[in-house]
Amino acid sequence: MNPRAHTLDRRTLLASGAAAFALAGLRAPEPPRKLKKAVMIGMCGDGATILEKFEILRDAGFDGAELDSPSALKRDDVLAAMQKTGIAVHGLVDSVHWSVPLNSRDAGERKRAIDALNTALEDGAAYGSTSVLLVPCVVDQRRPYDEAWKLSQECIRACLPTAARCKVAIAIENVWNSFLLSPLEAARYVDEFESPWVRFHFDIGNVIHYGWPEQWIRILGSRIAKLHVKDYSRELSDKHGKWKGFDADLLDGDAGWPEVMKALDEIGYTRAADVNWWTAETAGGDRKRMKAIAEKMDRILKL
Repeated sequence: MNPRAHTLDRRTLLASGAAAFALAGLRAPEPPRKLKKAVMIGMCGDGATILEKFEILRDAGFDGAELDSPSALKRDDVLAAMQKTGIAVHGLVDSVHWSVPLNSRDAGERKRAIDALNTALEDGAAYGSTSVLLVPCVVDQRRPYDEAWKLSQECIRACLPTAARCKVAIAIENVWNSFLLSPLEAARYVDEFESPWVRFHFDIGNVIHYGWPEQWIRILGSRIAKLHVKDYSRELSDKHGKWKGFDADLLDGDAGWPEVMKALDEIGYTRAADVNWWTAETAGGDRKRMKAIAEKMDRILKL
């Protein structure tokens, strides 16, 4: 047979097959979801050194971890542990954002908060991280909402040159700090920076007490840089107080994981060419517990 004719026949067959598929109103099956699994390092109870903890996480099936910064950890020790285990430090968590918030009325404290965030961004650059999680402020009776908005944005803007130079995003997290109480407001807060270096670190469990995570996901959309994965039980909250809702383990609460995963699919988070991260933030424990968390995350991914 003429090789060229064979090639043409094959092309014709493929084209006709694709056309028939389209005419039948069918779509090609979606590729499998892909997300990289991580934990917050404080959840790993076993292991005396960062290397030992990374080895435990690797053996449990994790791809990475989130570390605090600033911290007492030495960069060289972290880098050596990453090199030996293959565990990535995909993100860092600002370690002083609660104790020294960016909306402090004390200018000296705000300077300390800015310095800490810049340090975390520098650590992120050293580790190849792509984000620093930030609680932007704390609102209470003494620290008003509008002032928190203004002061926190001023401080974050002061850190944007460092973020751009380090190529590490500042990722705002939704927490119980009485701030950014709706996804519309959260989207506005991020958008006002007009910078690719300010994004959102969405915590799935933190909104369940007063909302629905899938709604936040759809509204925040591409603003979402990272995910924190935990569950929450409204029943436990109603019976024992709102903080007890977090006692629910993954898959035992009211997250509504099928709807959460569907929303993540819709915004393109689960099938990105550069595979995205999701990080467990739930009750930790020993190496056996680490393995159990990894397995539950794998189950959720398939829902």
